[in-house]
Amino acid sequence: MSNEPVRVRIAPSPTGAMHLGLARTALYNYLFARQHQGVFILRIDDTDQVRNQAEMLDPILNGLRWLGLDWDEGPQKGGPYEPYYQSQRTSVYQAAVAKLIAVGAAYLDYATPEEIAAEREQARQRGETFRYSRRWMAETPQQRAQFEAQGRKPVVRLKMPQTGTMVIEDLIRGRVEFDLALEQDHIVQRQDGTFLYHLTSAVDDGEMKISHIIRAEEHLSNTPRQVFILQALGYPLPRFAHLPFVAEPGSKNKLSKRRLKEYLKRAEFKELMTKGEAIARHLNLTINPDLFNPVVVDFYQKMGFLPEALLNYLALLGWALDDHTEYFTKDDLIRSFSLEKVNRAPASFDPQKLLAFQVHYMMQLPVEKRVELVLPYLTKAGLVKTPAAPEIQEMVAAIVQAAGDRIKVAGDILEYGYFFVPDEQLVFDPKALERWVAPEGQRSLLAEFAAALTNDLNFTKPVIESLVAQLAAATNTKPMAVSQALRVALTGKDYGFAIADCAVILGKKRVRNRIRQALNAVQKV
Repeated sequence: MSNEPVRVRIAPSPTGAMHLGLARTALYNYLFARQHQGVFILRIDDTDQVRNQAEMLDPILNGLRWLGLDWDEGPQKGGPYEPYYQSQRTSVYQAAVAKLIAVGAAYLDYATPEEIAAEREQARQRGETFRYSRRWMAETPQQRAQFEAQGRKPVVRLKMPQTGTMVIEDLIRGRVEFDLALEQDHIVQRQDGTFLYHLTSAVDDGEMKISHIIRAEEHLSNTPRQVFILQALGYPLPRFAHLPFVAEPGSKNKLSKRRLKEYLKRAEFKELMTKGEAIARHLNLTINPDLFNPVVVDFYQKMGFLPEALLNYLALLGWALDDHTEYFTKDDLIRSFSLEKVNRAPASFDPQKLLAFQVHYMMQLPVEKRVELVLPYLTKAGLVKTPAAPEIQEMVAAIVQAAGDRIKVAGDILEYGYFFVPDEQLVFDPKALERWVAPEGQRSLLAEFAAALTNDLNFTKPVIESLVAQLAAATNTKPMAVSQALRVALTGKDYGFAIADCAVILGKKRVRNRIRQALNAVQKV
């Protein structure tokens, strides 16, 4: 590490979603900056006018904030190198293009797309790698005038070296060599005057004094032309670190939000998506397929994941401290992270592993904190008013305590919405009702249980468990049959946590009411 200040950046395009890969890249940049008392910069690559809309950027800004990856310079923060939107930096890029032409590192090119295509085809027929001939290059005023008299309009191309090798020492991949004979004269400014990524990214890195470029490996092939631009413009070269892909489960292919249908054929992806869809249904959310996708950060925020769980998991997608430490707070990561321990190989995204991290962090929280997390979901679903009355908060706490790790994410509380609906509005699962309540013997069990709930009965969990056991023994019935009959009567479903807990949470009066509702429901069938 040199003595120069550490300045790192992420430069996302406003795509309308924050991909998990971008979140992982942002995390590594953030950790590196914090570890070295450096600066973490957010720069927006919004030169694509079609996607240059505020609503397309908001999910990225919100995702970074939710994850706790606060940037030091950038949108809504400002900084010494404003503006941080590429669409507002055209004068900077135009000056850079002029300098590149002046020093012979770029040129005006008047070739038409058809002429370029013809040269490409000729190279293919010869079995050669295409390399533009520069036939329509104009380097003098006379050449420009000649081409423009033909009605041609120029683009600006880099004048890349045609021989030699460029070498970079990548902080993750080590020595990387590029054969310059394979490099094209890439366009950096279109006919309409707009600028391309290779130019804008390199110029901004130079102007903003970026010391380390930590980015995904898909950008490795861009490095020679960007180094060429930086050198031609006289900027000091940053250090490069190209991160491995966040890959598809069990694959080395890059994880993509566009391949969700394929991923849903895997049980672990399907389980995660089904859980998310159930929460969305309870909340009457309109699902935006670009955002409600397990490849996108917004999906986890909406479900009620803990940001620290997602951060911890993302940190381990490509990096490890050792062969046994799994759980890290953000401060732990800042102390422990190093680029030297980032793996070169793609790291497969595992939804089950992520959910395991979430459960770990959720169960580390005290009940009071979990209540705080789940209450907004009950409010949004219209099940609880805000602010929640003390007795409601107590009931939620009891549900959270009884459910334990069944509430894996905050939105899972909505699976227990039946505690909050009026007794007369409880909806019964028809199949569960038919199996566990409709038979005459089951109805008798429920009636006897209700009769045992005298006014002076001490309505506690041990007492209820004893009642169930006594009733099963007296009627020569399996205790499970009694419990299931009660479960359906009290919750409308044939699954859930311990029935004695359910009864205590509802209270004696509501238990009587719900047993009566269940028996009435059977009579109507």
